Amino acid sequence: MERDDVTPIGIAVIGAGYWGPNLVRNAQATPGLNLRYLCDLDVERARRVLGEYSTVAVSGSLDDVLADPEVHAVAIATPAATHLPVAMAALEAGKHVLVEKPLAANFADGRKLVDAAESRGLTLMLDHTFCYTPAVSHLRELVRGGELGEIQYIDSVRINLGLVQPDVDVLWDLAPHDLSIFEAILPDDVRPVEVSAHGSDPIGAGHACVAHLTMRLSNGSITHVHVNWLSPTKIRTMVIGGSARTVVWDDLNPTQRLSVYDRGVDREREHKIISYRTGDMVAPALPEREALRGVMAEFAASITEGRPPLTDGRAGLRVLAILEAASESLANGGAFVPVQQVDGPTSSGGGTS
Repeated sequence: MERDDVTPIGIAVIGAGYWGPNLVRNAQATPGLNLRYLCDLDVERARRVLGEYSTVAVSGSLDDVLADPEVHAVAIATPAATHLPVAMAALEAGKHVLVEKPLAANFADGRKLVDAAESRGLTLMLDHTFCYTPAVSHLRELVRGGELGEIQYIDSVRINLGLVQPDVDVLWDLAPHDLSIFEAILPDDVRPVEVSAHGSDPIGAGHACVAHLTMRLSNGSITHVHVNWLSPTKIRTMVIGGSARTVVWDDLNPTQRLSVYDRGVDREREHKIISYRTGDMVAPALPEREALRGVMAEFAASITEGRPPLTDGRAGLRVLAILEAASESLANGGAFVPVQQVDGPTSSGGGTS
């Protein structure tokens, strides 16, 4: 879609439920974006989100919004089961698309959206919000810049007394956050190869409420994710162990989210001697900013600059591939299941895969 770079990108938010108001607020605060519509089947709810004096239009018709030539892009915050029809309608109308996680309800549907965006030269971006936090941006620099050395393991814990979802298990609800972070920080040549998942349903919800996921990576290391809706305490930690340094991320500690340790175990290969390294710990100073503002800025920049965003459609597709393999493993007693690989060119709106 040809645009004057000086002209703000007209955007519509689709969905005024839980996440939609956050998209509205950040779209309005992002230079380069011009929020033109909030679209929801419940028009009154949409009006309440915008407030009495807003000049943003409210619509209950997706077709009407997509027919407006002043709308260049949409941000979708509707239930996952609707992502395919809503996003596909937007792409077919020539609109760039930002969609909240997951990309679609399954890998096959996600592939349809990626193919549709690529064939039309449109940006398809995932709202993998954690990837735009200062902490994850710094983790990406540490890992990809080689400061940690070769990655040996990643352990992640995401537990709290959370909302038990009626339609998806805890893996599909919480693990996409961790998987999207792995996707953002790991080097391009390090990919998940196979997945094992175990889960339990102690409260009779009908699907796993507590789960553990183990992934083997292409470099021979493993990652582990623990997700849980039933924990009385909230924990958000990730440990990334490297051959040179190890970093600990505690997302609930605003004064010291990252701690980089020059401590670890070294092995002298010729004589098989183990030694222990006890060096300094450094806590990088990180700015505080709203991650969703970074999402919106990246969406606008990817459209304007004609490049893929960090969390493009293929990144979302790779997360779906892991989730589907995890579901298969869960149904088969935790056996390792190969992860379908997503290769080839990235969408026109994103960075190099």
